[in-house]
Amino acid sequence: MTLRLDDQETSALRKQAELEGRSMQEVARQAVRDYVERTSKRTLLDQVLDEEIPRYAEALERLGQ
Repeated sequence: MTLRLDDQETSALRKQAELEGRSMQEVARQAVRDYVERTSKRTLLDQVLDEEIPRYAEALERLGQ
């Protein structure tokens, strides 16, 4: 896989890597891992809510009254 960044993105990544004392590749790979973990959790939560809210809709409505 090839990741193409524009000049601003490359510069920001380079600065961040230097600040952390890590390679640009390490910083980018960590960013990808963080993104996947964050969005996976959000997707799972959305799926659970989509399935469970209708199941308890009547009870939730009564609680809101």
